[in-house]
Amino acid sequence: MRSKKSQDVLARLKLITGTKTDASLSSALQISPQTLSSWKGRDSTPYSLCVDIAQARGISLDWLLLGEGPIRRAASDQTFNETEQYTQQENTILALWRLLDEADRCAIQNTLEEKRRLRDLELKLSEMASILSSLQHSSET
Repeated sequence: MRSKKSQDVLARLKLITGTKTDASLSSALQISPQTLSSWKGRDSTPYSLCVDIAQARGISLDWLLLGEGPIRRAASDQTFNETEQYTQQENTILALWRLLDEADRCAIQNTLEEKRRLRDLELKLSEMASILSSLQHSSET
């Protein structure tokens, strides 16, 4: 019998990347769709990728890998009140989210995905501009 643990991890990866489909998840993770399909077919969990994502986004590995505990990792310098405030804000957002109909949820998710895509493109454009500038500077000398 196959374990559903790796499927659960992939579902949580979709949640934190704001994706719905395997194709959009593979794009968000910057892996090929074949790699994702292979993970699913072998029922394997991409542990090193999970660690990298958890570190980069402040996600709890317990939650990402096991589905246990809070989603966000508490920062070592974060006070109890800040953690409590985060939780209250997240609970408020979740409560409001649950009041929306499916069409509104999809529209909001699509907008957030587009915002993230644009932010990623802006970052890549900035990196390319920096590289171009350094290339121009080195060709002038």
